[in-house]
Amino acid sequence: MRKMYRRGLPVLIIATLALGACSNNSNEAMNEMDTPPINYVEDGDSLDLEEDLNGADGEGEGKEEEPAEGTEPDNGLDDATAEVVEREVYLIDANGLVVPQTIEVPNVDGVLRQSLEYLVEGGPVSELLPNGFKAVLPAGTEVNVNLKDGVATADFSEEFKEYDPKMEKKVLEAVTWTLTQFESVESVKIWINGYEQKTMPQAGTPIGDGVSRLDGINIETGSLANLVNTEDITLYFLAQNGDYTYYVPVTRRVNVDEENPYLTAMNELLSGPLPQSRLLTDFRTGVELLDEPMIEDGKVTLNFNDAILSELQTTAVSETVINMLALTLTDLEQVEEVSLQVNGSDQVLMETGNLIETVSRPADINYYKY
Repeated sequence: MRKMYRRGLPVLIIATLALGACSNNSNEAMNEMDTPPINYVEDGDSLDLEEDLNGADGEGEGKEEEPAEGTEPDNGLDDATAEVVEREVYLIDANGLVVPQTIEVPNVDGVLRQSLEYLVEGGPVSELLPNGFKAVLPAGTEVNVNLKDGVATADFSEEFKEYDPKMEKKVLEAVTWTLTQFESVESVKIWINGYEQKTMPQAGTPIGDGVSRLDGINIETGSLANLVNTEDITLYFLAQNGDYTYYVPVTRRVNVDEENPYLTAMNELLSGPLPQSRLLTDFRTGVELLDEPMIEDGKVTLNFNDAILSELQTTAVSETVINMLALTLTDLEQVEEVSLQVNGSDQVLMETGNLIETVSRPADINYYKY
């Protein structure tokens, strides 16, 4: 049974879910729901790849370290027998949104360059694309990457300029978010054929001294007239293509409660995606926080009313809701973990029947089984 999600602000569609809940096979149906897969970072694990990155990329500004004499440059793609690892690449979905996809790639040196090579149309990612997704960089684009002092300089070949001008911001976002998945990368500069670009080549989108995740992704065009005391926050909603449901980051400019920005983020997440966005939410109508979010030692505690419990099993919270909360809140400064309560009780179950423990930032999202 396919799980139905709430689109934008209209009322939640529950007909098929109610039928499934009344069936003797409700537990079986629940196990078959296409909840977007997600892997969580276990306590003590680290995603810090600084040693790998610095060993893979050169020190010189704008170009990679020269290979040793008598060797061929390692493009990171030739060794089919190498151990594979999971990496995030940011692709374009059928709605024209920039979406992270977790793929398996050879575990090689030059991971920054390798990650960008998987953004090239007709490149190695072509065999891994889910239906409705496409690579963001023009065919034939080549790239070298230098990492220095937290700044990744991506030096592209001339083919990079051949993207659709209407997609310029998406190209910049995809490159930036793909590279900044690595903890050692704080910001990204764009070069073309050895020359620094202060603006993007087609429509002139500013680059300046570099772009970062603070510049946003899939930025909503809001209606705020007064931008005083406003900030950008990134929310995670859902999209669906056939049987494949996946998470989509969206940057929204909002009036922020400076004393409790976590409350602001939750209010925006519960308000749902914009109706015209074609995005979905798994929060049921009527979900409310009973208390303001509290943070202590990096852990945010959320106390919801029982409307947060899933439609199919009214004693549990759906995995999708848990993931949307974890992804959104751990994007905020100081937040490392999320703890859930319902009506003041921390004895909250997942749909699998397991007790929900403190949830950390997922290590990767949208892992597609090819």
